[in-house]
Amino acid sequence: MIVIAGHLRVDAAARDTYVAGCAAVVAQARATAGCLDFALSADPVEPDRINVYERWETDEALARFRGAGPEAEQAAQVRSAEVSRYRISAVEAA
Repeated sequence: MIVIAGHLRVDAAARDTYVAGCAAVVAQARATAGCLDFALSADPVEPDRINVYERWETDEALARFRGAGPEAEQAAQVRSAEVSRYRISAVEAA
């Protein structure tokens, strides 16, 4: 399993609009074969932060979805990003 997790920084005044603009991408990802979960959400404490969380069955599933990456307009709004890929070898119920 692959987990993508971290956060993006955008202008605080534009954050909620940015997140709302990602709704179609979230729906598309969740409908993609091999996607186990996909979420982009406004952080409740930091007004310029968007939390990123994705789970994928395989690298191939992730690569099929990623394609060319985000739209240029969305990418231009991101001031910084700290997002990492994690490879999970075992999962246990919490």
